[in-house]
Amino acid sequence: MKAQLLATRASVAAAPIRIEYSHAAGCLRAKVSGHNASLETTVAYWSEIAGEVRRLRPGTLLVIDDMSGGPPCAADLQQFVDAMAGKGFEGVRIAYVEAHGDQIAKVEVGEILARERGYKARVFGDENQASLWLRHGET
Repeated sequence: MKAQLLATRASVAAAPIRIEYSHAAGCLRAKVSGHNASLETTVAYWSEIAGEVRRLRPGTLLVIDDMSGGPPCAADLQQFVDAMAGKGFEGVRIAYVEAHGDQIAKVEVGEILARERGYKARVFGDENQASLWLRHGET
């Protein structure tokens, strides 16, 4: 089944972030590119994705992070997870693909915090593995 391109955003919250959406077979795919260097930018682009999740109500969400810049620090990741409460991610299986292998361990802190909060989320370094987990994996 071919994915339908839903939307492309040129920027999110005045940051140079671009999100390309597609939706097929109950999975929303969001490819994020640009530069991220702050908690505010992270919260802004995830809030944008949350709007699409609320609108489409997918069972699964695949986020492909192809941004330059590093992830937020551990303390900021806790604030990020707290900020996402009630935005529509509850009950959605979320796979997050970090394109930069050297950043995966830092992003996994966010996975741990999200899972402690009850989210069904995992971090991957490969889109194919993430897609497989979304279709068949256990949380």
